[in-house]
Amino acid sequence: MTNAKRMLVLMLTMMPMLAAAQLQDTREIVAQVPFKFMVGSKAIPAGQCVIRRAATDSKILQISNATASVSLFSPVSRKETKMISQGYTLIFHGYGNRYFLTGLRLKGDRTTYQLPESKAEAEMRAQNLPVAETTLLAAAR
Repeated sequence: MTNAKRMLVLMLTMMPMLAAAQLQDTREIVAQVPFKFMVGSKAIPAGQCVIRRAATDSKILQISNATASVSLFSPVSRKETKMISQGYTLIFHGYGNRYFLTGLRLKGDRTTYQLPESKAEAEMRAQNLPVAETTLLAAAR
């Protein structure tokens, strides 16, 4: 019985440390985006964009612009790349003056987190419009 009590005390002692470690893992990616862009069917105005995971180990991101009171959720998929990212970056596809957020990379990671293609972007791609990939540096906080 004393072993069971010791284990209980040890578990209760370790739980706050584990919770703190999880909180530190939840990063926010912040970028000043100079143009309006689309995520799914929703437009995000130019300004400070904050991206965070909706929950720990989640495949859902929350993307927001607090100044414009715009916030939305988007699923992401992971794609492994050969090179390690040198910084936090947001990846956009641009068709003229219309931009679509398509992914993000985290500093020191080989993973690209890809957002699903929106219906509007699929239509533009189907029209064979020229596309330019734009990367924008971001920061973690």
